[in-house]
Amino acid sequence: MKLVIFSHKPCWRSPHFFNGYATDGGFPFQMKALSELFDETRLLVPVKPHVGTKGEMLLAGHNLSVVPLSGRSGTGLFSKLSFIPWLLRNAPTMIPELRSADAIHAPIPGDVGTVGLLLGWLFRKPLFVRHCGNWLRPKTPAEKFWRWFMESTAGGRNVMLATGGAAEPPSRKNPNVRWIFSTSLTQKELSKYASSRSYPSHGQLRLIIVARQEKAKGAGVVIRCLPLLARRFPNLALDIVGEGSAIPGFKQLASEIGVQSRVHFPGKLNHEQVMQRLREAHLFIFPTTSSDGFPKAVLEGLASGLPVVATRISVLPQLLGNGCGVLVDDVTPESVAQGIEQALRDATTYEAMSRQAIDTARQYSLESWRDTIGGYLSTAWGPLKSEIKDERTSSIVRSQRL
Repeated sequence: MKLVIFSHKPCWRSPHFFNGYATDGGFPFQMKALSELFDETRLLVPVKPHVGTKGEMLLAGHNLSVVPLSGRSGTGLFSKLSFIPWLLRNAPTMIPELRSADAIHAPIPGDVGTVGLLLGWLFRKPLFVRHCGNWLRPKTPAEKFWRWFMESTAGGRNVMLATGGAAEPPSRKNPNVRWIFSTSLTQKELSKYASSRSYPSHGQLRLIIVARQEKAKGAGVVIRCLPLLARRFPNLALDIVGEGSAIPGFKQLASEIGVQSRVHFPGKLNHEQVMQRLREAHLFIFPTTSSDGFPKAVLEGLASGLPVVATRISVLPQLLGNGCGVLVDDVTPESVAQGIEQALRDATTYEAMSRQAIDTARQYSLESWRDTIGGYLSTAWGPLKSEIKDERTSSIVRSQRL
């Protein structure tokens, strides 16, 4: 079976990989995993000039090839106005790929993924749509459209997965919309990074938050809670990892309240550098007000043995509810500080949380993510490869049919 993927993820030709395309984040890991399910995978992505991005990874996999689309430029209104010319310019590339596809995968949100799901539906191709954004709280017209489309078309040959998790299914309107978690950590990496933590002593405490640094992610609240913790933890420090529009404001805030010497801004780091920072920390803090689907950075923190202090949003109650962290009800400096002190109440509590964090993360390997998706797709489409299906995927399919 030939899968064609329409994705908005910007990629580039990299001088570090001979005749290859690269990108960053968890995307290349997930594309490689998906390609292992199919005879052939074609990835349609916008390609931009190489800019020397930190932590770039080669896009590669089983019979995986990149089909370059022209890059998008501009933001806001200009980006919207340029979309139709961009679509017309790239249609001669998209349409032949669409016609030759046995099935279409459209990760959303994103303009390219939206084009893929609409063209796939128009050409009556089997659809696999993976919603990676704000499923529970759609606000914009685009978010409402994506949810409506998935609820209206899920079932039969159309596989619709919403990234996240909760006790209830994603949709009351259509039970064929299902939850899927997100990860970029293999079983080997989960074993490699697992490190049960000892209780911090001598007033040491290193906090960390890893995210796209916007106000809604909560780093500003963490900065404000530092003075409340400094007396108990005189050797207190905070790493705010990642780039984003809120970084200048966070730096100014840290200076205004006198904690600038405690707050470090290493910027955007590659995967191994992030994991190293996590190994050096004591607690992962994530007081987000943004309804993220499934924050992979939190999972990476758990995999490193870090207890997590986070808000009761999206999948976080399910992820932390078995004793590997503390959930806070209010996004205030006082509430976050209390959550941190609760996690550090005593050595027994903290070290039990650390062990449970590792056990929790092991449930969310990249192999499990691949095989879970493969089970859903095989049930809807039949064999995904010409050869005999992988036994792990087959067992998932059998269990779903029972």
